[in-house]
Amino acid sequence: MDILKTLAQEFGIKEEQVEATVALIDEGNTIPFISRYRKEVTGSLDDTTLRDLNDRLQYLRNFEERRIQISGIIEEQGKLTPEITFALNNAKTLVELEDIYRPYKPKRTTRASIARAKGLEPLAQYIMEQRDVYEVSIDDKALEFISEEEGKEVPDAKAALAGASDIIAEDVSNDAEIRKLLREFTVANGSLTAKAAKEEPSVYETYYDFSEPIKKLKGHRVLAVNRGEKEDFLKVAVTLPEEDGIAQLVSRVVTNKNSPALPYIMATLTDAYDRLLFPAIEREVRTALLDDACEGALKVFAENLRNLLLVSPLKGKTVLGYDPGYGHGCKLAVVDKTGKVLDTAVIYPFRTKGRDNEADLDKSRDVVLRLIKRHAVDVVSIGNGTASRESEKFIAERVLRDPLCPKGVKYTIVSEAGASVYSASKLAAEEFPDFDVMQRSAVSIARRLQDPLAELVKIEPKAIGVGQYQHDMKQNRLTEALGGVVEDCVNGVGVDVNTASYSLLSYVSGINATAAKNIVKYREENGEFKSRRQLLKVPKIGEKAFTQCAGFLRIPGSADVLDTTGVHPESYAIAEDLLRRFGYSTEDVRAGSLPLLRFKAEQYGIAKLAGELGCGEPTLEDIINELMKPGRDIRDDAPAPILSTDVLDISDLKPGMQLKGTVRNVVDFGCFVDIGVHHDGLLHISEMSDRFVKRPSDLFATGDVIEVIIKDVNVEKHRISLTRKGLSNK
Repeated sequence: MDILKTLAQEFGIKEEQVEATVALIDEGNTIPFISRYRKEVTGSLDDTTLRDLNDRLQYLRNFEERRIQISGIIEEQGKLTPEITFALNNAKTLVELEDIYRPYKPKRTTRASIARAKGLEPLAQYIMEQRDVYEVSIDDKALEFISEEEGKEVPDAKAALAGASDIIAEDVSNDAEIRKLLREFTVANGSLTAKAAKEEPSVYETYYDFSEPIKKLKGHRVLAVNRGEKEDFLKVAVTLPEEDGIAQLVSRVVTNKNSPALPYIMATLTDAYDRLLFPAIEREVRTALLDDACEGALKVFAENLRNLLLVSPLKGKTVLGYDPGYGHGCKLAVVDKTGKVLDTAVIYPFRTKGRDNEADLDKSRDVVLRLIKRHAVDVVSIGNGTASRESEKFIAERVLRDPLCPKGVKYTIVSEAGASVYSASKLAAEEFPDFDVMQRSAVSIARRLQDPLAELVKIEPKAIGVGQYQHDMKQNRLTEALGGVVEDCVNGVGVDVNTASYSLLSYVSGINATAAKNIVKYREENGEFKSRRQLLKVPKIGEKAFTQCAGFLRIPGSADVLDTTGVHPESYAIAEDLLRRFGYSTEDVRAGSLPLLRFKAEQYGIAKLAGELGCGEPTLEDIINELMKPGRDIRDDAPAPILSTDVLDISDLKPGMQLKGTVRNVVDFGCFVDIGVHHDGLLHISEMSDRFVKRPSDLFATGDVIEVIIKDVNVEKHRISLTRKGLSNK
């Protein structure tokens, strides 16, 4: 297999482009570095495409390695023929390779192997000749194989025919072409069915009598029935009319329908289908369905995670983090504009046994007001977990409406998914050794409003809660893919090396966990970094690592303004030359006074200018963008979080009401929208637009602020149905 040519065809790009990109990967360059600083080499492939290409590259290399291995094993057995070599060279998937290899695998004892050991293979071959006329009938031929020899006993003709049938059945089931034919036929014509395994209510009731053609199955349904089966609520199967499946075998095996051997062969094919082939095909089809569903769900999860990490930060605000709770109280933490913890407290605003609720409410209000006034709090960030609804009401009605509360203070509800994971982690213990778990959680709730990316990278991606059925996926694949998303987001935004935690630094291109900790340690021992080149003094940051990471790290206080931009140090001379050509200096960059730089460059000619500066056009474009907006944050274009002053209850909702909400999660069947009533509403895919919507992610992303209309409300079940019909063009 020509891997480079295959990749070029699959991705629709030039073979030279693939070759250059693969070379960069093999040299140890990271995906973010290749995507951002080697655009001329890759043809400006983005990070998502590069990761997909890298995944496919590894698959094809593993595939080729397995093909060579199988070919060698068969050759060692002296059974490698030109036909087998041709089949191996034309196989497209690992499953097809394994089908070809199947007859040559070392086998455990089977009914067929026992029959072979008894010398019944010639009888099987006699039957499969499918002659028009047998001079010796098959029944009479079977008499010749009766044996009393020890270990090879064949008591009668019936036993001989049964053994021959076992041999034929195994040969049929091991035929790669037959397996491929039946697998493809099952996928095209079979169904996935589910039945109730026990008569009791569950979230899987929708699937208690379920059947859907495999070719129409949606990934989320596959994952749902698999989970229901795992939890013993469902019995799941692949179904296909037996006569249709056996007909496929007949088309491949029967060569003479007028042969006296036909009744024997038909009985054998039925046995092969029921006992050997269809159970194996069912397993393979379900595995393929699960793999496809997982990859689909993984893409949804990855896109949701990407959008969540790139939510607009609430910059320059002092935030009061509020972790709601009942018996153990509500933990509070005030963090300043840089994320530094200024104060903490615990309040008990809710009725508990043996406590004076009204007095506790007043006392809790006073504590919150004192923190707000003492630290000039701008926003209260409330976690959306247990007691969130009551906490929101307490803040909105008791605190913000109090005459002593400073004007302009608002609140917002923040997803606390993963906050408990972080607060109980080793990282949180290192960061806040004197805080208990809930205090750490309150800090996290505040910080994830100020800078979602910097805070959420401290949490295992799959614990952030923006996917579907993530616990049913292959966990290694999930971890790898989501880690790549986090890495791309961190490097896309850039990192302030003087304030970043080591967990954030560890996602920077070229920096592993050890190097990240070394950067923090160096910073603590030597003070803030003054330049990018100073990073080379950090243990484990050599020239190779520096090349990979330097462009993604920012030094806001550096004497060289280029250290505050995304311009890579290898391009500093180009940037300075560019500025000189048009009468600018680096001080103009610092002052942000380069409004005509792009205009002048385009008037001169980007291609001509790039050639004279000794760089590619994509690199020149990026340098111009960085010089015009030094230190820019790509998240600033994202919708800002919704801040509130009044509380809304689910009982206040009426069909037809139009509200603004924030998309919290996007799944295959729709998206969940926070409209400020503690319970997210479901905007089903069928209600997203007046036109047909193929995928929810085509319209909406996590973090989007959108207008919705209340379609239906079930207060008892806390279910809110939303629609955008009539709004889709607004």
